[in-house]
Amino acid sequence: MSADHALVERLARARVLVLGDVMLDRYVYGSVDRMSPEAPVPVLRQESLRAMAGGAGNVARNVAALGGKAVLIGLIGDDAAGRQLAEMLGGEQGVTVRLVTDPGRRTTVKTRFVAGRQQLLRADDETAQPASGATAASLLDALDAALPAVDIVLLSDYAKGVLGDEVLQPAIARIHGAGKKLIADPKSRDFRRYAGADLLTPNRTELAAATGIAGEDDSSVAAAARQAIKKARLGAVLATRGERGMTLVAGSAEPLHLCAEAREVFDVSGAGDTVIATLAVALAAGADLAQAARLANTAAGIATGKLGTAVVRPADLLGALQARDVLATEAKVVALETALERVAIWRAAGERIAFTNGCFDLIHPGHVSLLSQARGAADRLIVGLNSDASIWRLKGPERPVQNETARGIVLASMSAVDLVLLFDEDTPIELIRALRPDILVKGADYRIDQVVGADLVKNYGGRVLFAELLPGHSTTGTIAQMGGSRRP
Repeated sequence: MSADHALVERLARARVLVLGDVMLDRYVYGSVDRMSPEAPVPVLRQESLRAMAGGAGNVARNVAALGGKAVLIGLIGDDAAGRQLAEMLGGEQGVTVRLVTDPGRRTTVKTRFVAGRQQLLRADDETAQPASGATAASLLDALDAALPAVDIVLLSDYAKGVLGDEVLQPAIARIHGAGKKLIADPKSRDFRRYAGADLLTPNRTELAAATGIAGEDDSSVAAAARQAIKKARLGAVLATRGERGMTLVAGSAEPLHLCAEAREVFDVSGAGDTVIATLAVALAAGADLAQAARLANTAAGIATGKLGTAVVRPADLLGALQARDVLATEAKVVALETALERVAIWRAAGERIAFTNGCFDLIHPGHVSLLSQARGAADRLIVGLNSDASIWRLKGPERPVQNETARGIVLASMSAVDLVLLFDEDTPIELIRALRPDILVKGADYRIDQVVGADLVKNYGGRVLFAELLPGHSTTGTIAQMGGSRRP
């Protein structure tokens, strides 16, 4: 199990407190087939309605969907939308709701009108005045009561009033006083308001507004993040950059630039909520910042492929990680030209290259042992794999049992193997001549005069390594025990 897969399995341990602006997200779905005769606007034929918790409410929903436990503290009005929102959130498994009602404000409602995959319009109904007086005190009281039972606190600021001056600075002081980690998703262009946060997660527009640095490329985004860290006394900054991915800047470490996960984008609303929820849950589950950022990046890609302010679940993450692993595995099976490019990079870094070859028809412990010994003798291991046609000529029409695609994928999935190259010839001499490996590896059942390419490798200063064999393991023996096999 990979480290990322293991992390997903641990997410259920996380206990996250979410303090911020809750809102009701409404979606009006329909179709457009004509323009209005009254104005140059499309006419939406309404077909369905959908409502869900947005803002900090969606953050809490994502925490719970990932398997963690969320405590949500927010602010609603004494109105129908507020009651609907409270009822929705109260029914969310894994979310403990602590909503403060302020009769003097309206519950924030965002209504989006959508035709097909196109959002036509968003209408907002809200009161954004900062919480004060008894309302601010009630929010802080709820925070005090929840802090002992959580691992990390997430401030979800949508500038709708919860995190005004009477709440934000006192909340940060109390969070620090309780010894809890703090993530803040900012809305204010003055990042000093979030001073002391362990991690700030601005998008590229917010980062540019706060620092005056446009952030058009990796280096300028990193520079802007460093300026924000210094100016606002932050622990780290994770800048979300839309289609350009994310950049993590923390301490003296090199910036970590993460490419956006490639997938079809359906709806970007709520993707930021998914990012910060995943970050919080991952950190609470024991991940370091870099690992948490990578998982959040994967979650963002999943969220943008869903409809509306949707949540991401562990099964979604595991599926995406598995797909990524498959792509990485397939990327190891390359043509000679690609292999030569990678070998040049490895050699420039001072790495030693080992090479071995074979049919690897049915992988058995003997193969695993040989590959492990080969990789242990060098920094990189390249495997030359006989093509189907080559094996037919060498071993007869009943072989191989598995075709070259299957054999290549199985080999590439092994951690000891760095590259796999197919060859059609009877021997790998042309591959050896082109790659010029430092170490040529064969099984101990060979003599030096039987090793193809041995003289060539020794002449340019390389060496031949004979790997110890595990007795009782062979593909031929396995096939015999199976009673023979037909070629696929």
